[in-house]
Amino acid sequence: MRGALHRLRQSTGLPLAFAGLVEPGAGQLRISELRGHRTTSLHGLAVRSGNGLGGKAVALARPCWVTDYSASRRISHEYDAAVAAEGIRSVLAVPVVVRRQVRGVLYGALRTAQPLGDRTVAAALEAARDLEQTLVVHDEARNLLAATVSPEGESAGAWEEVRQAHGELRALAPRVNDPELRAELLRVCGRLAGVTDGEGAAPDGPRVALTPRETDVLACVATGASNRVAADRLGLRPETVKAYLGSAMRKLGVHGRWEAVVAARRAGLLP
Repeated sequence: MRGALHRLRQSTGLPLAFAGLVEPGAGQLRISELRGHRTTSLHGLAVRSGNGLGGKAVALARPCWVTDYSASRRISHEYDAAVAAEGIRSVLAVPVVVRRQVRGVLYGALRTAQPLGDRTVAAALEAARDLEQTLVVHDEARNLLAATVSPEGESAGAWEEVRQAHGELRALAPRVNDPELRAELLRVCGRLAGVTDGEGAAPDGPRVALTPRETDVLACVATGASNRVAADRLGLRPETVKAYLGSAMRKLGVHGRWEAVVAARRAGLLP
């Protein structure tokens, strides 16, 4: 959320930005990150679904904004005291939606009562989309790590789930804007690939140096994806995927896509 708030303030020039995540099962979001604030009145504030501007954004799962918060008749006013203490007048709230569930809200605000233009709203939407992508990556990484806590005795079906998640993570990584998060995600993929070849044996033989994109393509192929599907996932052209796959096969010393996957697993490059 910190990165999303930083980008929101940079792209819009809004002096104040804050955000919170929806607490599972609680029916409310809690504001936990603020940038440009003068008081602590909003920090830790619990906003129930449907209440105030942020609660309305959660309930409707769409952006909401008002020009003068305290005078607006479009929202309820349970949080007027906290808003007034921070001097907020114009404010927008953009929901962060992942797999059709609202996971949080990004706010941007002015301390003057003036309309928020289309460019400001569009920039806030873009920052929310970036945060949505980050949450997807976090979810996938958590699921992947949970699936690999105890590989001993796991069924072949469970390992296929691991491999599917690994391929999806490799495809997501290049689309993550935060370089630190992207690097950490790739480190997790690398640790997973080096743990085992999926049959309980440690990788042996000489290590093969594949490029990140060659590994991305093989990770997609390992899930059964065609070149066209792999291209869609990775944001590449099908002929580019074919070229990466051919290069990987040459490095691995094989002549087929599935042989390449098996060889990459044996080399500890794929789970």
